[in-house]
Amino acid sequence: MTAAPPPALEVEGVAFAYPDGHQALFGVSFRIQPGERVALLGPNGAGKTTLVLQCNGVLLPGAGRVAVTGLPVAAEHLKEIRRRVGIVFQDPDDQLFMPTVAEDVAFGPANLGLRGAELETRVKAALAAVGMEEHAARPPHHLSFGQRRRVAVATVLAMEPDILILDEPSSNLDPASRRELAEIVTGLDVTILMVTHDLPYALQLCPRALVMNGGAITADGPTAELLADAELLAANRLELPFGFDPAALRVR
Repeated sequence: MTAAPPPALEVEGVAFAYPDGHQALFGVSFRIQPGERVALLGPNGAGKTTLVLQCNGVLLPGAGRVAVTGLPVAAEHLKEIRRRVGIVFQDPDDQLFMPTVAEDVAFGPANLGLRGAELETRVKAALAAVGMEEHAARPPHHLSFGQRRRVAVATVLAMEPDILILDEPSSNLDPASRRELAEIVTGLDVTILMVTHDLPYALQLCPRALVMNGGAITADGPTAELLADAELLAANRLELPFGFDPAALRVR
């Protein structure tokens, strides 16, 4: 009998305090299975960013454990962990710094030692996944904001990660760019954790959601059910747009 694969991401009893004594996480636990798309929701200061930085070893737990596809997030594994967990930051300009789009996408795999045809194939596949292959030779700063965000996603996909973490992916996007990114995300064959304040976008893209507040997970369940719970939203300082009905939007 074949053993079940390990969770894509396993967080168990994670607590963390910053050097100034601020306790940011209190015994956080959850699992995300391979191929899931999960939204991480919560007000500012809930601990979402601190939690995300635990997932690729920028921060290490003071207590508890984090594992990515079975590999513990620990100092001796950081190079591989950061290949397995790719983070797309809220501002794409934090990730794009090379003269051309193709060079930006090639940067990470080249640092892993890829060269020649193998590197070129990796870059083309990543750009094709986000619909930006025609822009490979352009300087990133000549692109629209939405296009730059798609290129930022491609720079992470080029590393062939197991988990893609998206930090506020819909922020500052016009409606067309927002729709295009949603189509890209739902077409990716990768586990996704999406940190967002955009509750309709979370419902559209992620069948499951985690709600975080005060450094702890306060709810974990189907996104549609959580967003339909007015008391839960109010208790966690989450608000739906005026007039938005969660039941009106079907999750893909």
